Amino acid sequence: MDSSKDLHMRNDEEAVVDRGGTRSILKTHFEKEDLEGHRTLFIGVHVPLGGRKSHRRHRHRGHKHRKRDRERDSGLEDGRESPPFDTPSQRVQFILGTEDDDEEHIPHDLFTELDEICWREGEDAEWRETARWLKFEEDVEDGGERWSKPYVATLSLHSLFELRSCILNGTVLLDMRANSIEEIADMILDQQVGSGQLSEDVRHRVHEALLKQHHHQNQKKLSNRIPIVRSFADIGKKQSEPHSMDKNAGQVVSPQATPACIENKNDVSRENSTVDFSKVDLHFMKKIPPGAEASNILVGELEFLDRAVVAFVRLSPAVLLTGLAEVPIPTRFLFILLGPLGKGQQYHEIGRSIATLMTDEVFHDVAYKAKDRNDLVSGIDEFLDQVTVLPPGEWDPTIRIEPPKNVPSQEKRKIPGVPNGTAAHGEAEHPGGHSGPELQRTGKFFGGLILDIKRKAPFFWSDFRDALSLQCLASFLFLYCACMSPVITFGGLLGEATEGRISAIESLFGASMTGIAYSLFGGQPLTILGSTGPVLVFEKILFKFCKEYGLSYLSLRASIGLWTAILCIILVATDASSLVCYITRFTEEAFASLICIIFIYEALEKLFHLSETYPINMHNNLELLTKYSCNCVEPEHPSNKTLQYWQDYNISASDVPWGNLTVSECKKFHGEFVGRACGHHGPYVPDVLFWSVILFFSTVTLSSTLKQFKTSRYFPTKVRSVVSDFAVFLTILSMVLIDYALGIPSPKLQVPNAFKPTRDDRGWFITPLGPNPWWTVIAAVIPALLCTILIFMDQQITAVIINRKEHKLKKGCGYHLDLLMVAVMLGVCSIMGLPWFVAATVLSISHVNSLKLESECSAPGEQPKFLGIREQRVTGLMIFILMGSSVLFDKYSKVYSYASALWSVSLHGRFISKGNSAF
Repeated sequence: MDSSKDLHMRNDEEAVVDRGGTRSILKTHFEKEDLEGHRTLFIGVHVPLGGRKSHRRHRHRGHKHRKRDRERDSGLEDGRESPPFDTPSQRVQFILGTEDDDEEHIPHDLFTELDEICWREGEDAEWRETARWLKFEEDVEDGGERWSKPYVATLSLHSLFELRSCILNGTVLLDMRANSIEEIADMILDQQVGSGQLSEDVRHRVHEALLKQHHHQNQKKLSNRIPIVRSFADIGKKQSEPHSMDKNAGQVVSPQATPACIENKNDVSRENSTVDFSKVDLHFMKKIPPGAEASNILVGELEFLDRAVVAFVRLSPAVLLTGLAEVPIPTRFLFILLGPLGKGQQYHEIGRSIATLMTDEVFHDVAYKAKDRNDLVSGIDEFLDQVTVLPPGEWDPTIRIEPPKNVPSQEKRKIPGVPNGTAAHGEAEHPGGHSGPELQRTGKFFGGLILDIKRKAPFFWSDFRDALSLQCLASFLFLYCACMSPVITFGGLLGEATEGRISAIESLFGASMTGIAYSLFGGQPLTILGSTGPVLVFEKILFKFCKEYGLSYLSLRASIGLWTAILCIILVATDASSLVCYITRFTEEAFASLICIIFIYEALEKLFHLSETYPINMHNNLELLTKYSCNCVEPEHPSNKTLQYWQDYNISASDVPWGNLTVSECKKFHGEFVGRACGHHGPYVPDVLFWSVILFFSTVTLSSTLKQFKTSRYFPTKVRSVVSDFAVFLTILSMVLIDYALGIPSPKLQVPNAFKPTRDDRGWFITPLGPNPWWTVIAAVIPALLCTILIFMDQQITAVIINRKEHKLKKGCGYHLDLLMVAVMLGVCSIMGLPWFVAATVLSISHVNSLKLESECSAPGEQPKFLGIREQRVTGLMIFILMGSSVLFDKYSKVYSYASALWSVSLHGRFISKGNSAF
């Protein structure tokens, strides 16, 4: 014990006690109102205050200070050279730039707790927890009943200067070796007595005060369970009890002002040997990062003291002091401030100041690496250089500042060479261009493709292992619903444009085959392939051209597709994908915004078109309701299509009993509906249009609400996370069940029920020449050039958006390999007469957003940290496997209501100009 004491006294020999003319908390008296009105300092905002002359005047009073400072600067025990520094920032950067072989000086995350000594009339004193910090400040409110919301700490400028004086003149013990609070108290008080800061006659009483029992706020919550039923008399009694906790600031008031503290009826004894987890708030423990350490702040008033007792201690190694901190983690730092009566509010503000400093990223590292008190003072001075002061008459100090969503990085304060007041833009913002080894031109034939394969091959098996997560299941279910509808819708539109030569079954088969191949062997499996608007426009123009000039559409299309595939492979061989580095952020935003606007328009357009199929029966006369009817009759002027149908099936119009036909039979024989109860396509069906509108908007609203459920206050964290991950799937499932239960005949998603081409006059393989002249195979290269540009831009711009640096992808990307897979599958689809598929921007962004990884533990008030994307191939693979299998279970697919049919387009209404969705 004595040798250990002597050792630590030697370690602090350089920390000479300043007894000069520095104004300390012992010589200054402030009223409580003045101090509260002076709390006008924002913490953590970088605005320089200019020169350092004012701090130097405060720091050096007279020749004695200058002499002692020179002695401290020249008497460093570690032997390091301390070059002259012009500013505290330079000294801090020098401190943080030193490399220590000792692992004890490696910074850890800190949990800081502020305890204040509380006197109860006629009872023993105890330490009570009044505030805590993980990232932001939380105060005990309502007489110790609950924690406040986390908020950004606002400090008194005077309290920061007083804290600086405490560090400069108090006891500083760095790298103390101790195993209990008793040993720590003995070493601190021995140092105080030896330096003349504390008299021997009060040493024992201070020692007893430091060893008083610690009472934490969660102990009251765990031990005093509030009865379900309480009488009004008990409530009134509860509210009338004298409290020592201020509801606004959460500080302990002086014993002179309030003679009694809150009584704890079920007092819990503290165990010194083991951790009693029944007293630990396990919910709060989950928010503390692994490997975190504690910093304990002990402040208070003692009536037998005539001057303050100040000590800053850093333990080495950190020690688990049972009962000292709210959570059972080892303690690294202690700050002790005990003083005479009458200055409790001032001590409280100083405690808040050191606690807030310990949460500052830069001072936190300085505290771990400091060699002496001068390093700590430099850390405080550097902190003062970065803060912003608000005038007391222009801001209400009772207003609490909400934690920001994005905390700016403080790395620029640690890097030498960055002047105060300038921001390191390159760190916070990603450049508009794109760079990296995958976009460098190799100058070799297929050089970029070979590098892509080498880059992605080591991660191939991990792409399957990393998919073992509930999040991937949620992403798969969501995107299956989102991908299924546009594929079938695209097939239907293509069938109308090509007179059934390529329709829904071809679209399903092509999407499944292309998606499976791309998900297995693509360079960026997070990209989702789908049908795009420009491709549909190209198909319509091509079909119209072939019809006007009497050419075979499928054969000419096969020639164009093969030429397009060859041209894309040439682009891969010549590393043309390296041109992607010239795509700016503006191009990405414009492209994504255009697609979003198109999808929003299409979503609303489909809703409006329902009024044609299911019109509203307006201007009804209810008195004549019994006379309304809808009958099937022979068409007066049958179209050529109707006549051809009758001829093909040997139907005679005069032999058909038109009046006895059902609605479906009338439509089958191309009859007409007449009567006041009929619409354009048959009898009026009530409620379909309005019910579809309700499904449409309910799906979007409910999915958005469930997606934000993760940040709500209901249910445990795990439940909220699961509900948020499965938000879209749960929404669609709920809407489908409601629609099925009501029985309203809303439009359903029609899935082909047979695996065969739509038209009987075509097969699964198309010859490029066919009935067309031979020269069409060569002439097809001209439209193939236009198609190549279309495919290249569509694919690569989407790939650039997915591979953005802010997504923090770790497995690399493969622009050349992606384009190769798209080219090969485009050629295969052309030969088989299937639609062409390329990267779908909206679905790909939704896929990436559904696989975002966030930190599981985050400080109260702090947004979860974005860790990256769960990179894997399984979600895309399963989406397209199930999509291809949909034909086999048609009777289950038809259960989809209009909510799921419109979901894939209605979700695009949530995309903003940046091309990102809330999902």
